[in-house]
Amino acid sequence: MKAVYPAIFSPETVGGYSVIFPDLEGCITEGDSLTHALEMAQEALGLYLVSLEENKRTVPSASEINTREIKQGEFINLVMVELNQYRRDKQAKTTVTIPEWLKKAGEEAHVNFSGILQEALRQKLGY
Repeated sequence: MKAVYPAIFSPETVGGYSVIFPDLEGCITEGDSLTHALEMAQEALGLYLVSLEENKRTVPSASEINTREIKQGEFINLVMVELNQYRRDKQAKTTVTIPEWLKKAGEEAHVNFSGILQEALRQKLGY
């Protein structure tokens, strides 16, 4: 699942940028360069939104990019994040049935069955 929110990028006097998400109280980050600030903005957004979900809090809607006022030197940029990258991998046991010969062959090859199943499910579901 993807999310997109507007962020305000403000140049710092010592270099780099600070970044705030006006729709998400307390979601603030910074970067030493524009590239770094964009990377940090994605990470901050992903962690913030997933934290809200995990704590059963309401996730605010994103406002329109052109509804925000900015100061001279600042700019607004949309930041997109794939939330599944930030969700904690809480493990859940599941039972699967496979042919006995396949199980034996996998064991002999020292295959990590859980790892392969997780990888296959991620690929199948597009994560």
